[in-house]
Amino acid sequence: QVRLVESGGGSVQSGGSLRLSCEAPRYTFASFLMGWFRQVPGKEREGVAAIDSVGQTSYADFVEGRFTISRDHAKNRLYLEMDSLRPEDTAMYYCAADPGLELTLKPIFGYYGQGTQVTVAS
Repeated sequence: QVRLVESGGGSVQSGGSLRLSCEAPRYTFASFLMGWFRQVPGKEREGVAAIDSVGQTSYADFVEGRFTISRDHAKNRLYLEMDSLRPEDTAMYYCAADPGLELTLKPIFGYYGQGTQVTVAS
């Protein structure tokens, strides 16, 4: 069982930045497709960004160049750098991993973390 642990969420003002991190203690996910998803109460989980094992990336249209997904194989970590945050970015953000998927933002990954809350005040 892959356990994913997110960190880095918090509260910021509109226009601010946050950097989310994800790690998998005792598990190496270098060959996995990794992604970030977000969800607000009453709405479906939506894909934010994804990155495959060779560094190809995909972003949701609403990102509009404000976020950057990256991974560090040596540290076994996934990151999401979020700049120019907007109130509508407020959500619980989840790290996700899957050993067999090709690059996708569909919420069909096999493993998800517990989430880290991001709140953007106007």
